[in-house]
Amino acid sequence: MMTAPHIEENRSHPRLPALLGAYHLGNQAEKGTVVASVGELPAVYRAEAEDPAAAFAADAVLLATAPGADEPAGCVVLKAPREGRAPEIKRLWVEPGARRKGLAKALMAEALRRAAASGASAVRLTVWNWREEPLALYRSLGFETVASWDDRPDLLCLERPLDMVERLSPEAVRAHAPAGLAELLVDAVDGGASVGFPGPLDPAEAASWWTGVAEEAARGVRDVWAAHGPDGRLTGVVTLVRVGAANGRHRGEIARLLVHRSARGRGLGRRLLATAEAHAAATGLRLLVLDTQTDSPAERLYRGAGWTPAGTIPDFAADPSGTLRATTLYYKRLP
Repeated sequence: MMTAPHIEENRSHPRLPALLGAYHLGNQAEKGTVVASVGELPAVYRAEAEDPAAAFAADAVLLATAPGADEPAGCVVLKAPREGRAPEIKRLWVEPGARRKGLAKALMAEALRRAAASGASAVRLTVWNWREEPLALYRSLGFETVASWDDRPDLLCLERPLDMVERLSPEAVRAHAPAGLAELLVDAVDGGASVGFPGPLDPAEAASWWTGVAEEAARGVRDVWAAHGPDGRLTGVVTLVRVGAANGRHRGEIARLLVHRSARGRGLGRRLLATAEAHAAATGLRLLVLDTQTDSPAERLYRGAGWTPAGTIPDFAADPSGTLRATTLYYKRLP
C-alpha cells in the first residue's frame, strides 16, 4: 500500500522560502515577466519568499513531504477569512521533481479539512486560465467558477462548498448504511432530536433502518441526498418520500433532515433542504409537507426557508429520553 505524503503546518520551516520563491519565479515566467532572482520580484511577492512567517502570520502554511523523502517539496497557504469572506487557498506549489506523487492533492485535502473545521461554509481560490493541470485538480475537488472578485484578465475565481451534496443511488445508500448514515442517525438521537427512535440508539438498528431506506429508494418511493466533507465523511442527509396514494401523487414529504453536530452552523441544513425542494419541483411535485418537534432549532430553519406552519399536535411523539413532545406540521407550495 502506498504511503501518504506527510503534511505539517510550519510557516517558519527553513525550506519554505525556497518553495515560495520558486512558486513566484515560475508564476512570473508564465505571465511573461521573467525575473532572474527572488530579489527582483515585485515587493509583495518578495516579502512572502523572504519572510513567510511574517507575511502569513495569520494564516495556515502547510508543507508536504513525499514518502521516503527528507524534506518538504510542496506547500500551500490557507488564508484566514477576512471581512466576512470565505477562506482562500493560495500558493499551491510542488517542485517539478516531486510531482505525480500525490503531494498537491494531499495539501489541498488538508487545506479543505482545516477550512471546514473553522466553520466556514465555502472556500475559494484563483487560478490563471492557462494553468490546465492545477485547474483540472481544482475541478476534480469540486471547485466551480464563480463571479470574479479579482478583475485581472485571464484570472479565474473558483469556489467550493465545504460540504458537497450529492444524490445517493440505492446501492450507495446501502453501502453507507453501516457507517456514515448510521452515524448521522445515532448522532441526532444522542443530541436529543426526535427522529423516531428512543435513545441510546444502537448503531446496528440505525444501519438496519437505512438499509430499509435503500430498498425504498430502489422502488422509487424515496430519494436520498447526502453531504460529505473534504475527508469523505458524511456530514448530513435528507430524504424525500413520495406519496403512493393516487390522489396524493402531487405531494411529497421531507423526512430525516440530519446534520452532524460537528458540521452545524455553516448552512448545510438549508442547502440539503433546498436540494430536495428543487428536485421535488423539477419532478412535478407541487406541495411538500413535514413535521418537526415544536420549539426545536429545526423550526427556525424551516420558517426561514419559506415553510408555513399548519398546526401543532401536543404529545405527538416521545423524544429520545422518553418525554412526550409536541410536533408542528409544516407545508410548502412549490412553483
